[in-house]
Amino acid sequence: MKYVLIMNTPRDGYTQYLAWPKKILEANQAFMQDFSTKLAKSGELVGTWGLAAPTQAKLVRVGADKRPITDGVFPESKEYLAGFFLVDVENEQRAVDLAAELSGGPGAPVNDASGKPIEHFWIEVRQVMGSQENMK
Repeated sequence: MKYVLIMNTPRDGYTQYLAWPKKILEANQAFMQDFSTKLAKSGELVGTWGLAAPTQAKLVRVGADKRPITDGVFPESKEYLAGFFLVDVENEQRAVDLAAELSGGPGAPVNDASGKPIEHFWIEVRQVMGSQENMK
């Protein structure tokens, strides 16, 4: 069963992240690399990708002339997709367990923009319901 482990960020999350102390940034980067390596070795990792900052995002739809119309991200959005892991696991519980581990990050608390400690991050777990694999 495939699940996506979704990491969200507030609009200024990338700025907040880069303001973390160097030691915490390095610990987080090492944790993410180790987590990815562990999943790859277990055969559960399909792929993982981080995304560019929300300030670079564009919303796109087709216009009446069949040409794309683009707009920036709506400013009222509170959270943005920061990155995700696509995993292929035995069951939902395994996906939830992996999300919990990912949520803990390197284990060192950091502060959000208001100065409150962030002890963990929420990870959204969603099953992948259809894919091109199923259409072959």
